[in-house]
Amino acid sequence: MHGLVQLSARRWLRASGQLETFKQQCIKRLAAAFPTGEYDNWATCRSLFAHVQVVSGYQPSKDMIETWATLLHNGGWYACSQGLYEVAQQMLGEARIARKKKLGTEDVATLHSTTMFAAVLLDRGRWEEAEEMFMHVIGTLKTKLGVDHPYMLSSMGNLASTYQKQGRWEEAEKLEVQVMETRKTKLGADHLDTLTGMDNLASIYIDQGWWEKAEKLQVQVMETRKTKLGADHPSTLTSMGNLASTYSNQGRWEEAEKLEVQVMETRKTKLGADHLDTLTGMDNLASIYRDQGRGKQAEKLSVQVMETLKTKLGADHSHTLTSMNNLASTYQEQGRWEEAEKLSLQEMETLKTKLGR
Repeated sequence: MHGLVQLSARRWLRASGQLETFKQQCIKRLAAAFPTGEYDNWATCRSLFAHVQVVSGYQPSKDMIETWATLLHNGGWYACSQGLYEVAQQMLGEARIARKKKLGTEDVATLHSTTMFAAVLLDRGRWEEAEEMFMHVIGTLKTKLGVDHPYMLSSMGNLASTYQKQGRWEEAEKLEVQVMETRKTKLGADHLDTLTGMDNLASIYIDQGWWEKAEKLQVQVMETRKTKLGADHPSTLTSMGNLASTYSNQGRWEEAEKLEVQVMETRKTKLGADHLDTLTGMDNLASIYRDQGRGKQAEKLSVQVMETLKTKLGADHSHTLTSMNNLASTYQEQGRWEEAEKLSLQEMETLKTKLGR
């Protein structure tokens, strides 16, 4: 609808006293049409997401609060999957507040929104806040659902990721092993949730330099996901990227490059060139080039990643700072000391400001 026509329609609705009724109908119909943020629903979500952003600003009536909260929860879920963390945080935060007021803090729907909101905080580097929320969810779920319920295990996995981000390897490993073994028993070794736990455990091994243990798990996860989900599914591509990083850390450059190029090109096609997963793959490939002394190729990718992240996430986001550090390393490898120092100082000053030091 043309902008002037929209304005005219709004004026008529307001004048006739029907604007609020119209808004509540919009909430109801959009909530019925907008699905969860899972991969299979992305096409539908993409086509409706702009409308969800508009409706998120509406004030729901008392009998529409729960419906509005569900819409925002699903909208935030999709936004998170696309790397739109600021939008996701706003939507999921409002959904969580609305559900707490309507349903209470211990309702499963409220806990779902709390979990999603905490996951966004985790991705944005707010680890202590995320940990506190995950602990609350786990404490409530133990009583409501039991220790081996799938949702409980998922929450424990989230908490393990929080420990991992903070370098608390032993706590992270202990929890993730417990999650993985319980899932194998309850769900089966090739269940998608079990594979997620295995991939997370491999990531913890990588952070500690245990390459062989990580590789064994990663190969198993990747091959099973290829069979169950297809070679171009985002989860399969994540597995391939993780395995490429493990190869790279072992100096197996050709294997790493071949896998990472495949991941990057598929993500560009499926997700877009500026999706965070695509940018992660590009940064990983740049690292592989740098480790082989191919500085110019590494620099080209690293600059592109850093500038895109600055635009999408901001100059002080942890992902942006990581990309700056990677580019500084590339300059250093090329003997461009002044440029490397300038970038490193910029990163350090941003961190000081962010951490309040």
